[in-house]
Amino acid sequence: MFDVMTFGEAMMRLSTTGFERFEQASDYKMELGGAEANVAVGAARLGLFASWISLLPENSIGFSARNKIRMTGVDTSWVKFSKKGRMGLYFVEFGANPRRTKVLYDRENSSIRNISLEDFNFQEILKTRLFHMSGITPALSTSCEKATKEAILAAKANGALVSFDVNYRHKLWTGSAAKTVLEPLMKHVDILITTEEDIEIVFGITGETFGDSARKLQKKFGFKVVVITVRENISVWKNLWTAIAFDGNEIYTDRKYKLEIVDRFGGGDSFTAGFIYGYLEKNGNVQEALKYGNAFSALKHTNPSDFSWASLEEVESLLIQKTLRVER
Repeated sequence: MFDVMTFGEAMMRLSTTGFERFEQASDYKMELGGAEANVAVGAARLGLFASWISLLPENSIGFSARNKIRMTGVDTSWVKFSKKGRMGLYFVEFGANPRRTKVLYDRENSSIRNISLEDFNFQEILKTRLFHMSGITPALSTSCEKATKEAILAAKANGALVSFDVNYRHKLWTGSAAKTVLEPLMKHVDILITTEEDIEIVFGITGETFGDSARKLQKKFGFKVVVITVRENISVWKNLWTAIAFDGNEIYTDRKYKLEIVDRFGGGDSFTAGFIYGYLEKNGNVQEALKYGNAFSALKHTNPSDFSWASLEEVESLLIQKTLRVER
């Protein structure tokens, strides 16, 4: 029995060095990223027994991707390889105030987009305390949409909690298309993680406060917990980060972290991993889960990579002190 299992795409990330623009770059730094993979890695870093399920190309690039995730401590027993498709890529050009960071995707015909329901027996695979997915996976293709539904239903049938990050991507689908696909799945979700913007775009729900929006979501779909992450921009590379949560009775808040951003990619996924850790290990205590999620995400923003390389010790140290000091 795993603590956490996730299912989704991984892509190779190629980023320019320093703050070079694409037109300038002569070399790129290669790393790996993907929402569900990032969550699995974060959960493993915090000490949970985590497994990631995916379909990768049957070539050296696919094997390398599996190996990079396995080296973080994530179980990859259920990663399969396909002769169809390729490894998805995305390119990153880091911005500096006032220039924004730019992302270009090259993921057409990736292996996971060609998934079929015969590739995985989710009923047999999903033996876990909690199963996590994001809205990116069903947006990739019709077959990914079907696999998402199959996986969530199997997890619920096996008695797992289901967490879901809306993670809306306008380059993959429209808000109305996302609403059509995601709304029927929400009745099977226990913990919803989202942003205020995604709530409005996908579900058409607005509120005067984050708490209002969370209450409306919970009332409509019956979630155990609704979490809304909040990032306030100070500049391109300085933000305030926090989140609120609602369990049907109480609104929970936490302190705001002032971030000096090294790399924002994966920050939301690290929040999810931290929240899951706190929720599972602190007996469903939403306030504690929120604190772990916020602290783990804040630390993630300080290191390059989609993955968080923070430790549980660092997270718990941050929870008990207001400022970080030099470690001697």
